[in-house]
Amino acid sequence: MPTDPSEMPTSWEMPAFPLGSVLLPGQLMALQVFEPRYRVMLFDLREADPIEFLVTLIVRGSEVGGGDVRSDVGCVARVTAMADQPDGRVLLEVVGDRPLAVLEWLTEDPYPVARVADVPSANTAVEATAEPSDELRRALELDEELAGSMRRLGLSVPQRPAPAGALEEMIWQLALRSPIGTLDRQRLLEAVDVDTRLSLLVATMQEQSELLSARLAMEGD
Repeated sequence: MPTDPSEMPTSWEMPAFPLGSVLLPGQLMALQVFEPRYRVMLFDLREADPIEFLVTLIVRGSEVGGGDVRSDVGCVARVTAMADQPDGRVLLEVVGDRPLAVLEWLTEDPYPVARVADVPSANTAVEATAEPSDELRRALELDEELAGSMRRLGLSVPQRPAPAGALEEMIWQLALRSPIGTLDRQRLLEAVDVDTRLSLLVATMQEQSELLSARLAMEGD
C-alpha cells in the first residue's frame, strides 16, 4: 500500500458489513457473525493486516438477508480480536477507525462490497490549541452538564478522561460519551469538515442537555 499521500488511490474497493447501528471512530464494538456471507468475508480477509471492513448504517430494511437501504457514509472497522465458536459463529471485537464515503455498491455476492473514498474531513488533523475555540469550550461545558444530569437521573455515565489529541479526535471522544441518537451519530460521520462536525456536535449535545433537564424537572429534582 502506498504511504505517500500523492500515491494513494482516490477510490478503492472494500468489503462492507451493514448494521442497524452507527460505528464512530474510536468506538469499541462487539459483533457476532453468523450469516454465511459474512463468514466468507472474514475468510477472504484472513491474510490482511490489519483486517478491516466498512460498517454502514442500514437506513431501511433488515440486518439479515440483504435487500436493505444503506447510508452513503460509513466507518472503517478494524478487527482487534476474533474467536471462532463451535456452532460456526465468529465473535469479533472491532474499533472504529475513520469515515469513508460509499461511491457505489459493486456486488452483494457473496457479500457486500463498496467502492469507497476518503471523507475530506477524515484527513484534517486540526490540533486543539491551548486556548480552545468558543465552540469547543461549549462542547466541553455540555459534556459536564450531560454527565451531571445523567448521574442525577441514575443513568450510567461512562468514564470521562479529558478529551485529548487533534480536534477531530476530541470531537469523536465527546460524541462517544454523549447520549446522542443513531441519526445524529450518522450526521456527525457525514459532516464535510471538522468545523461543521463540531457545530453539529454542540447542537446535538445542547438538545440532549435540554431533554435531560426536562426529565429532571418532571421528576422534581
